Parts: sequence; structure tokens; C-alpha cells
Amino acid sequence: MKRFVLFLLFVLPFATSAQEKFTVYFDSNKHELTKKQSDLLNAWITSNKESKVVAINGFADEVGTNSYNDSLSQRRVNFIHGIILKNKVKIREDFKTRSFGETFNQSKIKAENRKVVIHYILPKDLARENEILGIKPEIAGIVNDDAIIPIEEEDMHFPENATLMEKIELSKPGTRIVLKDVLFYQNTFAIVPTSRRAIDELLMVLDRYPKMRIEIQGHICCVHTDRSNLSLERAKQVRRVLQSNSIPSNRIKVKGFGVSHPKYPIPEATPEQAAANRRVEIMILSK
Repeated sequence: MKRFVLFLLFVLPFATSAQEKFTVYFDSNKHELTKKQSDLLNAWITSNKESKVVAINGFADEVGTNSYNDSLSQRRVNFIHGIILKNKVKIREDFKTRSFGETFNQSKIKAENRKVVIHYILPKDLARENEILGIKPEIAGIVNDDAIIPIEEEDMHFPENATLMEKIELSKPGTRIVLKDVLFYQNTFAIVPTSRRAIDELLMVLDRYPKMRIEIQGHICCVHTDRSNLSLERAKQVRRVLQSNSIPSNRIKVKGFGVSHPKYPIPEATPEQAAANRRVEIMILSK
């Protein structure tokens, strides 16, 4: 199973060894702790009232379906998060959670994969919090995104059947590229499961180009007005998925165009034209 996380928060990459971690383990198919593990967690809480939690990551073993393990690992994260909140341990304002399901098994011993890992910073290191998390201050005015001139994908004349990675390699700032297989349930911003491969491909591109910034642009079809701002909400949902897979928010902007930039006139003459209008694109802001 490839990495793909469908929930709303994201986790930042952790930059230095000053970030600590604490792990608790679960019985098979359980999202609550045994008494022994609960005692260990309570002892950690007692010792870390002044520490700050920056992320909670959940894992599961390979027993069961992928979707079940994704759900189970998220329930484990939620359970631990609830205990931490109840005990008023400090949590970073942009606190992150991440659920790996069985995706990142690192041990052949299944019991070692049924876990939740709490990432935190000790009180003595809090003055260096942003440095530890790899967060650099943004310098205003360095990049003027509004000055970028959009370039339609058709005008780039990419090779036939070029992959997203290949298109990115040939692109420059302003290039728009359609994410062809990112699809949504009708009249919602919920991404359908078949979009997983396309999202994974985009994640690979963003990993390959760590300095690249993009704008996710949403478009809808078949109506004359985007009354519910659905195009923007769909763009935001794609951003949430990227953020939940460790892509920092300062690399991703979003915009909803409604039906103002159709590929074909509205009303569309064919289902194929409607599908072409109903799309998500990325525009490269910088590489």
C-alpha cells in the first residue's frame, strides 16, 4: 500500500535530534492501551507537563485490509490525543497527526508495528522550537506570485503520455498541469479512493523537488455559477492530503476558479467535455 492519508492535518519534517519521541504499543486490533502501556503513558505525561507535543503518528500491522488498518491506526492516534488533551500536556498550535496504517512497517515482529509515536520537544529546547522543526521565517516580498504569467498545459507541447514527473522536469514557473485522475464524489469535495495513485505521483514530485511551490487550482463544470465555492473546497482538500503527507503549507497555495476557466463552452456538449472542465490543476510557482 502506497502512502496516502485522508485526514485534515499535516506533519512537518523533523530536522534535528533535539526532537524527542515516546512510543506506546497496542494489542492486535485494539485502539485502547493495556494497563501496562497506560501506566507507561501516564508516567511519561507526569514527566513532560512542560514539554510540547508537535505530532502523533499511528501505525498498524499487516493483519486485516489496508482500509481497516488505516482506520485502526487513526483511532489509536485519536485515543492517545484525547488522553494528552485531558492531562493538559502542551501541544503546538499547528499540532499534527498522521496515520500510517500498515504502510511503514519497520519490524518483522508484528507487535512492534502496533504503536503510536508521540513526537515532542523538551522544555530546555523550546527556545529553538522552529529551528528543530525545520521551520524558517518567511521573508516577505521575495516571490511575487501575482506576477507569474500562467502557461496552459497545451501550450507546453509535452510528449504524448508524459508522466507528471516528466512534465514537471520540462516546466517553468506559470505552467499549469492537469491532475487527470484526481476525482471527487459528485457535488462534494471528498476525493474518491481511485485518486490515490495520482496523489502519490504528486507527492513523489514534491519530494523530488523540495523547493518547488505550487498553486492547486480547482474547476467545476456543468453550471454557470459556483454558488457553494466547490472548486475552492476541492483545491483545499487536495492541499490537506498533501499536508498530511509532510508537505509544508508554505509550499502550497490554493485557488478556486469555479466555471470561469472552462476548456469547453458551458453547457458542455458531451460528457467528455464536462469531464475536461471538471478538473484540478497545479500551477508551478517556483522550482
